[in-house]
Parts: sequence; C-alpha cells; structure tokens
Amino acid sequence: MRIYIHTDLEGVMGLGDGSLISDRDSDSCRQACGWLIDEVNAAARGFFAAGATEVMALDSHGGGGNLTEEGLDDRVKLEDNSKQIWWGSLDETWDATCFIGAHALSGTPKAFLEHTQSSRDWYRYFVDGRETGELGQWAACAGEFGVPMIFATGDEAACAEARDFFDPVVTVATKTASGRMKAECLPVEEAAAKVEEGAKRSVELIGRAKPFVIPKPATIRWEFCRCAPADNAEGLEGVTRVGAREVEKVVTSAHYAVVPGLLRSQEPPAEKKGS
Repeated sequence: MRIYIHTDLEGVMGLGDGSLISDRDSDSCRQACGWLIDEVNAAARGFFAAGATEVMALDSHGGGGNLTEEGLDDRVKLEDNSKQIWWGSLDETWDATCFIGAHALSGTPKAFLEHTQSSRDWYRYFVDGRETGELGQWAACAGEFGVPMIFATGDEAACAEARDFFDPVVTVATKTASGRMKAECLPVEEAAAKVEEGAKRSVELIGRAKPFVIPKPATIRWEFCRCAPADNAEGLEGVTRVGAREVEKVVTSAHYAVVPGLLRSQEPPAEKKGS
C-alpha cells in the first residue's frame, strides 16, 4: 500500500499568525517548518499503523526547503523534486494521496492565508465554471493517474472545502481562522494526535474513494489580480483573453493545474547587470 503526501505550509498545525512565515529565513518560519515535519510524521504513523508499506512526502510550498530529512520519520521518503514538477513522481502505482497543511481557495471568508497558487498574481481559478483551489488542483492531478484523495488537514475552511470537493474523505482541522492572518490553533500535541488518528482512519477509504477526475476537454479560466499577467498570458499557445484580467484555455489533461508556461509569463524578466 503506497500513499503519497502532498504538503503546504499555510495550513500547518501550530501556525496561527500569518506574518510568521512571511520571511523564509526567520526563526518563526523555521518553527513552522518544524511543525510541518511533525505533522507529516503524525500522518505517516497513522498510515503505517493502518498497513501502508510506503509513504512519500512532497514539499510543495514556495519551491521547497520546508521539509527536510532531519527530523522526518525514517520510514518516510522525501520526494526529490529537483525537476520542479508539481506532482513529483506521483503516478498510477500509488494507492492514495492526501494533503497536509492545506489552505482554502482565494476569497474564502474566515480562512487562514487563503489564496490560489499565487496571492500576488492569481485571484480566482475556474475549471468548467467551478472555482477551484489547490486542494482541487492537486486531487485532479492525482485523478489523472487514478489515485484518490483520502485525507486532508488544515484550518476549518480548508477542511470544509475538501469535504465539498471529495466524498468520502477524512479531514482534520488543526485550527480555526478569525480572519486571513489570525487563527486559533489546537495545541500541537493534540493536533498531531488527531492527524495520526485521522490518517489511520482514512486508509479505510482506499478502494471506496473515487479519484477526482475532471471530464476533458475542460475550460480553465484564470482571473488575475491585475491586467499585466493577462497581457503576458494572452500570447501563449491556446490562451484566449476573455476580460481585462481574465484568460481561458481548453485543456485535455488535468496536469494543467499550475500551467508552468502561464506562471513563467507572470514573472518579471531578470534584471541585467548594471541596469
């Protein structure tokens, strides 16, 4: 039984002040990364206790560097994602996936650090008219390989989003947000115990939970925060401008989820030396 763990940092247990991870080199951000490792370990303990034979974890926050082998359960394999493929080595050989440390999609009220992919550039993201966040995007990628989402952790809003998209699914809320930057967190020991128990219970869904598959072709629509990203994306292959800040693309694979070409189009060009 092989289970693939996808991770993010915003929804991690113990993190109740959004400003604490704004500086990746700060002690507070390193503390949050430590909580992430502890939460992944808790989920892994639950999976192994329920019969898993292999667990792999993908660090998917901000280009990586949050999960390290130091402190990670020796039984957990850390994904080598040097190629920066959003789904790592996930393929049809895995039995299930989960999302640890999830956050809700952009614009969700009372949701901790809510956003979709890039809070600087992306505002809303739709798949065939349904607004979709990173939970749905990850599950759609896994669904391409026939892999179901069985478990998710994060704040209350993220867990509610998971239940709205996936049924059945086990969720564990480790905090409740009072606004975008503040949340009331469970004590980390209590949260870890709940994550371990939830992960163990979620294994019972393997064979019953269905992969989250988006019918194709699908129309993807991005609504950006400003006009500039839409200006840049307009010339990309298959992209149609549909509004001042909106573009669409018809896709035939759910591996559109991040659309690397579209993301690259939003990055400012590197400054030349001496400029």
